Amino acid sequence: MTAPPLRVGLIGYGLAGSVFHAPLIAATEGLALDTVVTSSPERQQQARAEFPDVRLAAGAQELFDRADDLDLVVVASPNKTHVPLATAALEAGLPVVVDKPVAGTAAEARELAALAEQRGLLLSVFQNRRWDNDFLTLSRLLADGELGDPWRFESRFERWRPRPKGGWRESGDPAEIGGLLYDLGSHVVDQALVLFGPVTEVYAETDIRRPGAETDDDTFLALTHASGVRSHLHVSATTAQLGPRFRVLGSRAGYVKYGLDPQEAALREGARPGAVEDWGAEDQSLWGRIGSGESPLSGGGTPVPTVPGDYPAYYAAVAAALRGAGPNPVTALEAAAALDVLEAARRSARDKVTVTL
Repeated sequence: MTAPPLRVGLIGYGLAGSVFHAPLIAATEGLALDTVVTSSPERQQQARAEFPDVRLAAGAQELFDRADDLDLVVVASPNKTHVPLATAALEAGLPVVVDKPVAGTAAEARELAALAEQRGLLLSVFQNRRWDNDFLTLSRLLADGELGDPWRFESRFERWRPRPKGGWRESGDPAEIGGLLYDLGSHVVDQALVLFGPVTEVYAETDIRRPGAETDDDTFLALTHASGVRSHLHVSATTAQLGPRFRVLGSRAGYVKYGLDPQEAALREGARPGAVEDWGAEDQSLWGRIGSGESPLSGGGTPVPTVPGDYPAYYAAVAAALRGAGPNPVTALEAAAALDVLEAARRSARDKVTVTL
């Protein structure tokens, strides 16, 4: 017999909830989007229009009061609510997925991990960029030894937004956990740690460039890994000319890749996994190139077919983990290690020092 789908309660229906989590949950075999929590009448209307059978709740406590009716809670609300909502869900006996960053500090992330372990519950962090097309392609190249020994990893997550949009993500209030260091930085640091392992030293520069901006909008991190690899990571909203997403240099060859994974744009436009035959596929014109001694912009190197991006794999892995058929795809302790780096970067930029971990 086929097991009934696991029932999911989703807290938050802003960008994260409506664009990423709800569509991916609904597209995952074995999961069912049961309830959406949002106090906004407009977002409630949006959720009902997009998922006619979904239940609606104005507050998270309504979920916790009917914990026996649910199998998983997803926290996709503003950053400052991640820890209290995840804590309440775990204490209600519910497994939890939390959007990144899971917490404002590594200590809070480890406390959540300890609570989940004590309760025997899954606690997973939505680090979806591990399933970006370029990251999957680079992971394969490294595993196959195509670059030789990796020496330097350059990663850029850049945008051109010369005017602040406002909202909590750009708030200068420390309680909001806003700014690019913790927003896009959570992605690029996590990817660097997955690829090249623990970090021993962190140097960072953070700037507020735009008139009216309240928190960092142009940030650079230099990481020294215990493996000897050096990672140079850029996150910016003030980049008038975008650089390569990845430039990775090794003892045998280098790999350069421009352009962002297409999945976010597809989700924003209403495309849904399962309804698109070639989900996550990229046009050949955007493939990265591998080679040595030449510039990819002048035709140097060989095109590398980009592995299709696969955000649906995250929730498929969560469903398998809940059924005891696979590991947690992203643990809170992994997220805590990334927060160690982000906290060190904040201290480095503030005190103008290199921080040893």
